[in-house]
Amino acid sequence: MDSDDSCEGGSESSFKDAMSLPAVMFSRNSVSIWSILKKCIGLELSKITMPIAFNEPLSFLQRITEYMEHTYLINRASSLSDSIGRMKAVAAFAVSAVASQWDRTGKPFNPLEEQGFRLVSEQVSHHPPVSAFHAESLTGDFVFHGSIYPKLKFWGKSVEAEPKGTITLELLRHNEAYTWSNPHCCVHNIILGKLWIEQYGTVEIVNHSTGDKCVLNFKPCGMFGKELHKVEGYIQDKNKKKHCVVYGKWTECMWSVDPQAYEAHKKSEKKGDNKKQKNVRTAENDDADDMPEVQETVSVVPGSTLLWRIDSRPPHSATMYNFTSFAMSLNELQPGMEATLAPTDCRFRPDIRAMENDEASKEKERLEEKQRAARKERAKKDEEWSTRWFHMGTNPYTSSQAWLYTGGYFNRSYKDLPDIY
Repeated sequence: MDSDDSCEGGSESSFKDAMSLPAVMFSRNSVSIWSILKKCIGLELSKITMPIAFNEPLSFLQRITEYMEHTYLINRASSLSDSIGRMKAVAAFAVSAVASQWDRTGKPFNPLEEQGFRLVSEQVSHHPPVSAFHAESLTGDFVFHGSIYPKLKFWGKSVEAEPKGTITLELLRHNEAYTWSNPHCCVHNIILGKLWIEQYGTVEIVNHSTGDKCVLNFKPCGMFGKELHKVEGYIQDKNKKKHCVVYGKWTECMWSVDPQAYEAHKKSEKKGDNKKQKNVRTAENDDADDMPEVQETVSVVPGSTLLWRIDSRPPHSATMYNFTSFAMSLNELQPGMEATLAPTDCRFRPDIRAMENDEASKEKERLEEKQRAARKERAKKDEEWSTRWFHMGTNPYTSSQAWLYTGGYFNRSYKDLPDIY
């Protein structure tokens, strides 16, 4: 989809709980996405320009900020003295980080301190698109950083995003570092039918200090939809002893329980299933991958402990891109904030502001033309685009190449920034 040539973004968590946007979402009924995608089979999707109707009024940099919606789980992990307990909280945080994507089928714009953290993110590469982020606790409890470069594949009826990039969480009080990657994400019915999202794949969270590991299996939908949204896994120590099972749905909640209790519960469930008549999945339209009816909520194993439960979305969320209250607040500009933000901050993007006020198409087109002209000018002068807040280095915990925060953003000295808006 389209790519801004030079956009940095920064934000601090001074967000309020917003309940609505200035305008409801665009109707997508009059736009044929197939008329665009049929010309693009075999091409890299990150380079395709999509109509404004398929966007949501947030940039990809702001979508990354939504990882922090459940920061209280990091704070909980930091407060616990038991390493397995900390891993439970970190696992819940890793699952909660993808929860805001539920029913969010709009495409974020590519990038041009209430909860006690501040965050800066930057588009560090444009071809391929790579976004780096760095968040830190204002009380010095944690640092959360990484880079995301989803590899997109078009399969005819769906688009799959493979989550390239490593995420690192450092709990400074315990001198611990956890790393993991996000699960695969698939948006179904790109051409026909109702859009719906599936997360699947194995996520391994490693505590590099203790050797503890959490293995999470985001289950694919399956033939009859019984596994839709389900996540289950286990936490083991460095000796591979399983301490607990974690289970739930990434759209709803996560629980932990003793492994023996979990296995006994699964056996009793299987006996019950054998007595029931099998479900038959029917499709209203053979050309659409109909989303199965959401199965019963999570069956809680006796003796389980709740790790995380998703908050209810605000009223009218369905007509506002299915945003959470946190997502609705990400473009909020409170009085006095303009003086402390970098001029390249996403909250100043005129196309996103215009989309919130229903006037976006011309602004989007103007910014795309501006970035193309800037790219041609740099090519003419044989200049390369250089990043401002991040640099390529080595992740000390995985020994792999990673984009690391250079520092300086929160000094508020924003000199020589490009004119991108």
